[in-house]
Amino acid sequence: MTKILVIEDEQAIRLNLLKLLSAEGFETLGADNGDYGVELAQNEKPDLIICDILMPGLDGYGVLIALQQDLITATIPFIFLTANVDCSDVRHGMKLGADDYLTKPFTKAELLETITVRLQKQMLLRERYNLELKRTEALMEYLLRYDRLTNLPNRFLLQERFNQLVEKTDTTSQQIAILSLGLEQINQLNHTLGPASGDVLLQAVAERLLSRVGTQNTVTQVSGDQFVILLAKTERQEIAKMAKTLLDAFSFPFHLGTHEILLTAKIGIAVFGYDGRDLNTLIKHASAAREETKQPGKQPYQFYISAIGAKSEDALLLEMQLRQALERQEFQLYYQPKVNLLTGQIEGAEALVRWLHPERGLVSPAEFIPLAEKTGLILPLGEWVLRAACKQVRVWQEAGFPPLRVAVNLSGHQFNQPNLAPLVMKILNETGLDPSCLELELTESTLMKNPQAAIATLHELKSFGIRISIDDFGTGYSSLSYLTQFPFDVLKIDRSFVCQLVEDDKNTAITTAILQMARSLNLKVVAEGVETPGQLAFLQGQQCDEIQGYWFSPPLSADTFKEFLSTGKRLPLSNSEL
Repeated sequence: MTKILVIEDEQAIRLNLLKLLSAEGFETLGADNGDYGVELAQNEKPDLIICDILMPGLDGYGVLIALQQDLITATIPFIFLTANVDCSDVRHGMKLGADDYLTKPFTKAELLETITVRLQKQMLLRERYNLELKRTEALMEYLLRYDRLTNLPNRFLLQERFNQLVEKTDTTSQQIAILSLGLEQINQLNHTLGPASGDVLLQAVAERLLSRVGTQNTVTQVSGDQFVILLAKTERQEIAKMAKTLLDAFSFPFHLGTHEILLTAKIGIAVFGYDGRDLNTLIKHASAAREETKQPGKQPYQFYISAIGAKSEDALLLEMQLRQALERQEFQLYYQPKVNLLTGQIEGAEALVRWLHPERGLVSPAEFIPLAEKTGLILPLGEWVLRAACKQVRVWQEAGFPPLRVAVNLSGHQFNQPNLAPLVMKILNETGLDPSCLELELTESTLMKNPQAAIATLHELKSFGIRISIDDFGTGYSSLSYLTQFPFDVLKIDRSFVCQLVEDDKNTAITTAILQMARSLNLKVVAEGVETPGQLAFLQGQQCDEIQGYWFSPPLSADTFKEFLSTGKRLPLSNSEL
């Protein structure tokens, strides 16, 4: 039953309206003042509100302003009652968000017609929103199981297919195998040629692997330089034959523009039942066998044996050095500018941690961050990053630069520690940074491990004035309807959507849907990984709020970022400036 709230201080008018509407089959609620009307609207969530303008205390304009502050009540159709027909009053109400006016006195027919029109329009809006939501969820459902860059099945789908094969295993002669294939030059090529060229190369690698494995098997990319192949039930000799086939696939070069790139592949193999019975163990053992191929005299593919499972001396040494790195001040923060697409000005930066190893040079975060997570060192490292970033922004402010907002990533371990909010406030107080200058970035997967606890923690952080950003949006998808309950301020579109934005119609549709959904939820949107004029032009046309990426600037050291600010560099805002 449609529920209508009437807010009217004159008792006779209010009672007559309630009686008339009840007779027409509506469920009715009545309030004799503005404050009570706001309370009823927030608690009861009516389908439509009829409100007098001139009331003692909180008037009708005040009621509408109060309801516009709430995401849910702001969408309720709102009709003003007034005895004043002044056009300026009408415009003022419409500007505040009113949907329609009824001028006293009015007839029953006028009242019912106005209500019917408003409810029908609201129904159409809801249908359009639901359709958009379904389309977005369908896209996200695809992304839940496939990688956006290579279109390969991801780890989630790999697990599903592995479980299905295990359930159907009925003979011992046929075996399920996991192959871990590594390409040692990928990370170096990304650094040399840039992320965009690296992505094109990965797509070419994926196509070549798919052409060799057949439709019964599954190829998955689990990291930038590692692929996992799930072989359906087969003989051990066939497993070795497949490994050789995959290695032969890299015997001729990839053509990337004017470059000819020859990649060297190494493969480790683990067999279900012999080397483990769950997917994680098999991948770990296959990866260990792959590392064994790097030893002198070893062939480029290797079956796992138990002796390989022990930690290598290098891995143990790196872990020990990581524990000492904080004390030795070997970590540095780099800052990638975040640019407002409306003004072209730098509004903030994302803080990114780097490890400058005294012997190895820069160690990739992809190598030491998982190790820090595994050993628990991510907590002191994360605290150092947060404190150093806040302190650096204060240094820039004291140097006379405009207020900047620094974004800091929180890992799952950091976010779930019980004293997170007090720790963050302690750091802000120590550094003297205003909370409004801090933005905390979290991934969907981190939040969905314990949604109710996460929501409570986020509300506590937001109460300090800190902004909350959902990072890598779409890469850890669970439930769009659930995500709307989190108190986010910012949604970051992952670079995997942006990288092929202009060339790939699917990525274009996904990005457009995300931007539309974010606007409906009153979220600011930041697109990361912007590297081409075409990507920038598209995002400007779609009214994205901010961008970051190599098109404007790579991550910079603190000193270089300061020099960057001093130049007053801004983003081109028209095609003629690109």
